[in-house]
Amino acid sequence: MHTTKKKKSRVILRMLPISGTCKAFMEDMKKYTETFFEPWFKAPNKGTFQIVYKARNNSHISREEVIKELAGIVGSLNPENKVDLNNPQYTILVEIIKSVCCLSVVRDYVLFRKYNLQEVVKSDKEDTQQNPSSLTEKQNSEVAKPETEEEEKSCKEIKEENKNQSEIEGQKAAQNQL
Repeated sequence: MHTTKKKKSRVILRMLPISGTCKAFMEDMKKYTETFFEPWFKAPNKGTFQIVYKARNNSHISREEVIKELAGIVGSLNPENKVDLNNPQYTILVEIIKSVCCLSVVRDYVLFRKYNLQEVVKSDKEDTQQNPSSLTEKQNSEVAKPETEEEEKSCKEIKEENKNQSEIEGQKAAQNQL
């Protein structure tokens, strides 16, 4: 679908790849992931990775704790594994649904637009016209520099105006109370 840009499904919007599951408790996740991550990250294999976390109907486990522990496990399998949030070779997907943790390791997660089929079939021209934030970094830096300086100045001016406005309103309120 990525290469042909032809939609081949009607009702599927997004796919959620799941390679394995375990209970959504830190001890169980540690035990399971130590063996689960071996094919991708254990020496001599190495690569860059990112961890994508999403929890549904679960509030007993924190995002930071899970990411920290899983990154530590990947690092312990091979110290040459590095975190890369912009263009990773592998993406570790952690989906927690109630008390079940669904895990998978996928390639090209960003390229395939997070497995959203509607976005995958869009052409690149449509995407850049509708979403200018998807321009290349060079294009973004060339376009954004002059605008950001002007925006920065206007933000400072607006903040000063708001500050002056609040001071004036405070003075009026004090006079009304007298």
